[in-house]
Amino acid sequence: MSIDFDAVIQRDNTDSVKWARYTNSRYPGGVMPLWVADMDFAAPQPVLTALLQRIDHGVFGYNQPTASQIDAVTTYLGRKFDWPIEPDWIVWLPGLVSGLNVACRAVGTAGDAVFTATPIYPPFLSSPRYSGRRVASAPLVCDSAGWLWDFPAVDAVLRTSHAKLFLLCHPHNPTGRVWNEDELWQIALLAEKHDMVVCSDEIHNGLILSPSRRHRLLATLSPEIAARTITLMAPSKTFNIPGLGCAFAIIPDSRLRQGFGNAMHGIVPHVNAMGMAATEAALTLCDDWHAALLDYLRGNLRAVERAVAAVPGVDMRPVEATYLAWIDARQFAAEHGIDNPSHYFEQHGLGLSDGADFGAPGFVRLNFGTRRVLLDEALARLRQAAGC
Repeated sequence: MSIDFDAVIQRDNTDSVKWARYTNSRYPGGVMPLWVADMDFAAPQPVLTALLQRIDHGVFGYNQPTASQIDAVTTYLGRKFDWPIEPDWIVWLPGLVSGLNVACRAVGTAGDAVFTATPIYPPFLSSPRYSGRRVASAPLVCDSAGWLWDFPAVDAVLRTSHAKLFLLCHPHNPTGRVWNEDELWQIALLAEKHDMVVCSDEIHNGLILSPSRRHRLLATLSPEIAARTITLMAPSKTFNIPGLGCAFAIIPDSRLRQGFGNAMHGIVPHVNAMGMAATEAALTLCDDWHAALLDYLRGNLRAVERAVAAVPGVDMRPVEATYLAWIDARQFAAEHGIDNPSHYFEQHGLGLSDGADFGAPGFVRLNFGTRRVLLDEALARLRQAAGC
């Protein structure tokens, strides 16, 4: 099967949030949008075929998960992660961020703390607040090898904050780390020590770029950790279908699952029929497309690594997963008297995510899930902005 990730698909002047942000930009030639985390590639052909077949049916009444859609999830988890789950462990969601918000409402009571480590995907910081919870956090640390946990600091924060919920991002957005088994065990032991529920966002599980890494689901460590874990997953990132709104939580413990379901009542809508059809096709028919995507993204990552290495004052640690590069521009900003690197690069035609939104001012996040020709142009603008 020939898969062309270089095919030109116009996203400007469409409904794309990513591209509309810079529509009618005053920068000559426009600002290159490499911020929000969706890719500029068409969805896999089996997904498109499944959507067309569902449209041809012609009736879009209230839908419920079909046996084959449920089987798609259970089979996928079995063959990818050797995790045999029961169908009733699945709680369908219209999006992963909904799952984060529901978890914050379902665990503990108003005023309780929710723990997460920074830098972190912004909804990890906003979801607790929307739920009347406090955010307790500890920073990840960075050395020459990459981003790491400071587990003594985490333990201290958990001890003093009395947090009831641990929000984990694995693989990690924005740093691109794939937490190894030892790190996951230390997280699990802390959760047990402090009697916490872990809500583990594993949406990027299909985007492992490092050949030396594999994704291990936190809940598969032991039955005991599974009983205190809410695993959030979706095909949206891996297969580039976030606009179709389908995700799911896997919750083995019946009491935890019931509390999660109760927190959804009257707030969270059911998943639409098109999202369900797309999810089934993505999880069952798209392995070849997925393998080709990973090869393409690895090439894009190498281009980003070369470009960043050539710019004095900016740095990035190895990206093991995702299509996101987390770039430290603090030295560059200090040397050039720049208050906000994100705004500076935007003025030079490059739209990146602002690290301040992730709890890390001075960093920027670059989405390299785009056509190579667009990425090359964006990286040329990065070098020009730095005077290289």
